[in-house]
Amino acid sequence: MRPISYREMSSLLREDMQKRLFWPEGQTLKNFIEIEEPTQCRHFLCVSVLKNKEVQLCVVQCQKRQSSDSKRFKRSHLVDSYQKTEVWPLDELVLLDGRNPDIDDPCFLMHFGTVRFVQAINCAAKYSMARCLAALSVSHYQTPLALKNFDETYIEPAVNASEQGDCTPLMQVCFYAFNLVWLSMCPAP
Repeated sequence: MRPISYREMSSLLREDMQKRLFWPEGQTLKNFIEIEEPTQCRHFLCVSVLKNKEVQLCVVQCQKRQSSDSKRFKRSHLVDSYQKTEVWPLDELVLLDGRNPDIDDPCFLMHFGTVRFVQAINCAAKYSMARCLAALSVSHYQTPLALKNFDETYIEPAVNASEQGDCTPLMQVCFYAFNLVWLSMCPAP
């Protein structure tokens, strides 16, 4: 039996959250990242689209709870329990502030009526969320999302070609590096 990869684990978690939390409310989960919170259980910042096409951000708390398979067999096991603890509409997000684009900082600020500090588990998650929010703001509200202190080269390519996902910046760097190597091998005139 082979171990489950991070991508497969993320996909399973996404399907579970969609089935247990978002689908019963008539929502579609578009993106989520794991975030650090003061409490011990796992937390996620999620973006979903409602039936009326409104985009919503929420913090979801995930806890383990006991569940029995059936009354007949009396077997029990741990299952995830999801609960929304904070909810905001995307159109009320005034500014998404990455704090400092020059350092490897997974923290960012979401400016609504108040400012919400968020600490993602890594910078890739932070930029993944920024790309998703920027794309959804344009596609659902026809207005660009106000971004501050983000490296635009990691935001713009995925907004213009949203189906390419998180690999776009890496592919561009590899393409540029390949071109530099190829040019360095060419004889000088």
